[in-house]
Amino acid sequence: MRISAVLVLSLAACAPAAAKDTGLVFVSNEKTNNVIVIDPKTEKVVGNIKVSRRPRDLHFNADHTVLYVACGDDDVIDLIDVAKLTVTGRLKTGPSPEAFGIDEKRRRLYVSDEEGSSLSVIDMDRDVIVREVPTGSEPEGVLVSEDGKTVYVTAEAGDLVHAIDTETGAIKRDVVVGLRPRRLAATPDGKDLWVTAELAGQVDIVDRGRLVVTGSIAFLPPGMRKADVTPVGLVITRDGKTAYVTLGHAAHVAVVDVPARKVTGYILVGKRSWGLALSRDESTLYVANGMGDDVTVIDTRTRKAQVSIPVGRVPYGVAIDD
Repeated sequence: MRISAVLVLSLAACAPAAAKDTGLVFVSNEKTNNVIVIDPKTEKVVGNIKVSRRPRDLHFNADHTVLYVACGDDDVIDLIDVAKLTVTGRLKTGPSPEAFGIDEKRRRLYVSDEEGSSLSVIDMDRDVIVREVPTGSEPEGVLVSEDGKTVYVTAEAGDLVHAIDTETGAIKRDVVVGLRPRRLAATPDGKDLWVTAELAGQVDIVDRGRLVVTGSIAFLPPGMRKADVTPVGLVITRDGKTAYVTLGHAAHVAVVDVPARKVTGYILVGKRSWGLALSRDESTLYVANGMGDDVTVIDTRTRKAQVSIPVGRVPYGVAIDD
């Protein structure tokens, strides 16, 4: 029986203080339909949460009492109580949800529905889809602007980034980017949007004010073939100086000088590096390796992998409770 979102959030509000800042690392696994929990201190798996089928993108609410997980084969977002490490509710989505963004001020979830070629706007409290915005084919990456007025969505098969007005649902502009755009990240100064283009082997940089591409950064680790370089995940440090980009089948993470728009190094990781997350102090980077069934832990100061931790089959995303 589906528990209402209102009840779930009420339960989460009553959760003990231990429900936040645990430091635990959560990893979604597409093929084993679970979220694995890792203790970063011991680098051991300490939890295994069964969720709906094909979990992919995952994000915490503001106070880290609830972890939202998009489950593509059941058309739902599961809600995990972080204190109890159990699923306590579900939100209905469109067909095959993949990625999403949260606007807690407006109580909205913006969900890319891969098979529906649309963006679902969900009222988090009422568990109701209040708007469907048509997108290009195979939408994936979602990013909500700082003021909540714009949501950016990548369309993989359309080679586009949509800039959508959240008040009207209208597409303000379509930005043409490299082949098969996947994920997005905004620079901390709010000026640029970085977009990974998987089949182009690059990151495209979009000026958010003008909504035009102003540059690209190509990747090619030593000894790798260009065809194997398939960037997907990316994260930018809080000071805006460094970006980390997973390179998919090339089994590396690229380190990029953000102001210079220049690659400064590559870090060897596992097969099909995909989702990634930085610890709060930015000293540790966790990388999900989709074809290695593990997570690589990287020391960002030395730029070296420290250990690989086995998780479930085909790990997709990483979220850290810190």
